[in-house]
Amino acid sequence: MSDKVWSSLQETESENSDIRVADVEEQVAVDTFRQALIMENLLPARHDNYHMMLRFLRARKFNLEKAKRMWADMLQWRKDFGADTILEDFQFNELNEVLKYYPQGYHGMDKEGRPIYIERLGQVDMYKLMQVTTAERYVKYHIQEFEKTLSIRLPACSIAAKRCIDSSLTILDVQGVGLKNLIKPAREVIMQLLKIDNDNYPETLHRLLIINAGPGFRLVWNAIRPFLDPKTASKIDVLGTNYQSKLLEIVDDSELPDFLGGSCTCANEGGCLRSDKGPWTDQNTLQMHFSGETKTPIQTLMSKYEGNHGDDKPQSTKFTDKSIAESESGNENIASALTYQDLAATAVYEEVSC
Repeated sequence: MSDKVWSSLQETESENSDIRVADVEEQVAVDTFRQALIMENLLPARHDNYHMMLRFLRARKFNLEKAKRMWADMLQWRKDFGADTILEDFQFNELNEVLKYYPQGYHGMDKEGRPIYIERLGQVDMYKLMQVTTAERYVKYHIQEFEKTLSIRLPACSIAAKRCIDSSLTILDVQGVGLKNLIKPAREVIMQLLKIDNDNYPETLHRLLIINAGPGFRLVWNAIRPFLDPKTASKIDVLGTNYQSKLLEIVDDSELPDFLGGSCTCANEGGCLRSDKGPWTDQNTLQMHFSGETKTPIQTLMSKYEGNHGDDKPQSTKFTDKSIAESESGNENIASALTYQDLAATAVYEEVSC
């Protein structure tokens, strides 16, 4: 790919990070990245995914070498941690007890179709939490939920919204947070989770709203903020106690729990944070997702040069001799004329569906 194309992507990324335009240059960037991964045996079939590769490119501002290094580190972490099989292998039987001392959960969607994750951090009792689970098991639960979000919640939201949903809205209620919530075990877990999320699940946070922020939380926030990636920090809004009107601009009343100013109680589900309310629990939506009925034009295009997902390795795109020569000399597109034409044909779609 030409230096001009890469520069264009890098310059526009910060301005348009949330716009999912089926842009020719962006698609070629993903294809270039994909070929680089294949050449170094870094693309297992299960991760041969357009949007996953795009997230890593965005996280490194379309710097190919940095994105490739981040990707390789992610693969090694997944192997060491067992992330690929954690949905099947790990049973968090203590969840009901954990939720008593760490209220949290997914609940509904925002007005643009993103899943909403809520934590009531001020109600966390770390001492009691560590009596019903361990830090190691809690970290595994966190990863398991992340994997569920990527493999089930986001695809279900995409089906419901009829467009690509690849990030979430997080609401963090910090009422009552102080130093008591930041004892050493809590600090260690928080730092570990931040690193795992930043390194292995980039570009999955659309926005974080911190509500009920008082003086006590400011101490906590000042301790945590230096560890955040600057781009992540830019997505965070810290609000005081008059947050309801802001939330209702983003989330419909019916999707917002009553304790946040909405009308939902999930009374029959044991409360909103135990309900896991969302399209990801709808059987028809899940059937569409797992059967592949919702395959979109961009997916059809990508599948032309994605490998058989039943194989261990994906297939490489077939390039013309001219395109290979150009890419090796650092001049123009790595993509062949035919591939580039196919990519250009999809640019008429305003948004890329997952």
